[in-house]
Amino acid sequence: MLTAIKETASYIIEKIYETPDTAIILGTGLGKIVDHLRVDVVVNYEDIPHFPVSTVEGHEGKLISGLLGNKRVLVMQGRFHYYEGYTMQQVIFPIRVMKLLGIKTLVVSNAAGGMNPDFEIGDIMIINDHICLMPNPLLGKHDPEFGARFPDMSQTYDPVLLQKARDLSKKLHIPIREGCYVGVTGPTLETPKEYQYMRIVGGDAVGMSTVPEAIAAHQMGISIFAASVITDLGVPGKIQKLTHNDVIEAAEKTAPKLTELIIHLITDR
Repeated sequence: MLTAIKETASYIIEKIYETPDTAIILGTGLGKIVDHLRVDVVVNYEDIPHFPVSTVEGHEGKLISGLLGNKRVLVMQGRFHYYEGYTMQQVIFPIRVMKLLGIKTLVVSNAAGGMNPDFEIGDIMIINDHICLMPNPLLGKHDPEFGARFPDMSQTYDPVLLQKARDLSKKLHIPIREGCYVGVTGPTLETPKEYQYMRIVGGDAVGMSTVPEAIAAHQMGISIFAASVITDLGVPGKIQKLTHNDVIEAAEKTAPKLTELIIHLITDR
């Protein structure tokens, strides 16, 4: 696997020439940030050696290098999920590559179901912790090049970036929530009792991504900021039948606010 990761990193470096220190993974319905980029290079995932390919609607499957304000960034327009049939090693493969590229900060977004009764559809929740209810991506043979075998996870999400997001929320008048994200395998959406269980154990929102990437990035010393758009509610009395198109539509309505927050988070430093 390490050989493949190094080959992929070498290919990407040759394409983008200048290595950014910040990477962004765009979740469902949140691809509009690319409209604010001064794009230099676009590479289709299918053209990148060893790279998985996005199969989910709303995930474009492009790696984009460019300037966001005065900051050079690498954007993944589309991510990979365990439920697509990929192994966890494939899901976190791009994160391993990012480390070799010199990425120091990772910004991740996703669409999530809200379980906190104070949440409403369209809310932005910054993630301050997670609960992993999917296979841990660090299972298997350990390679010291990626970091500790038993990484401490007490501060997975960078406290400095979290505080900056809180400050920006007030400055930009963009309301935010804050809470714990529960990562599940999917692809089924949750039953009412599953929502109830995850709320009891401490979850505020639930989704099918982000946690594997966060674990891998944290192990390798990459600072992480993650945010969810609440696209549906898993609250008793508010649970409604849902489709993937509903999720995309709800995420796109909130995308401009989250985009503005992320742009300032990256460029105001």
